[in-house]
Amino acid sequence: MSLFRNAQFEISIAKASGLPTPIGPEVAFAGRSNAGKSSAINTLANHTRLAYVSKTPGRTQLINFFRLQNGAVLVDLPGYGYAEVPEAIRRQWQHLLEDYLTRRPNLIGLVLIMDSRHPLKELDRTMIGWFAPSGRPIHVLLTKSDKLTRSEAAATLARVRKELEPLGDKVTVQLFSSLKKTGVEEVEVVVGSWLKAPDSSLPEE
Repeated sequence: MSLFRNAQFEISIAKASGLPTPIGPEVAFAGRSNAGKSSAINTLANHTRLAYVSKTPGRTQLINFFRLQNGAVLVDLPGYGYAEVPEAIRRQWQHLLEDYLTRRPNLIGLVLIMDSRHPLKELDRTMIGWFAPSGRPIHVLLTKSDKLTRSEAAATLARVRKELEPLGDKVTVQLFSSLKKTGVEEVEVVVGSWLKAPDSSLPEE
C-alpha cells in the first residue's frame, strides 16, 4: 500500500491557537504559491481533489491536516510568496507558518516544494532557515520537472543539491512531476524513512 494513499481529511485551522492536539508524527508540505504543492500532494495520495488546487495562487490560507493509514499526519501548509495578497494577510500567514514549523512538537520533517524552473527563491531560503536549525530533515521536491529538458533537469538538481550541501545529509533533493507522476516512489522512500526513525515514535498525548 502506498504511504500516502487513502489519506483522510481531519481539520483545517487558520490560527496557531487552533492547532489540534499532537497525535502521531506529522510531515509538513510547504512551498511558494503556484509551485505545485497541492498537485504534488494529490499525486502522492492518488487523489484528484485531496488538496485544493487554486486557480488563484495564494488564496489557500489554512493549515490542512490529513491522517494517513499508518497513523501519521500529512500537514498541508499555506502557500507563501504570492505578491497580490494584502500585506496584513501575508504577515498573518508568516506568523502561522513560523509558529508551526518552529514549535510543533511532533513535526518530524518538512517536504519543501519548489518549481524546478525557479528554485531557492528568497522565501524558500527563509523556510529552510526556520526549520533547518531543528535538526529535523528537509526533502526538497523540484516540481514541474517535465517542463525542463533532461539535461536542464539534471543541471538544476545538481545546482540545488550543491547549494544546500552545507546543511548536511538532513537535506535531500529530488526531481518531481505531477503531470508525469515521476518521483512518487522516491518521496515515499524518504518520508517512510523519517517515520521509521527512532525519534518519530512520539507520545500520543
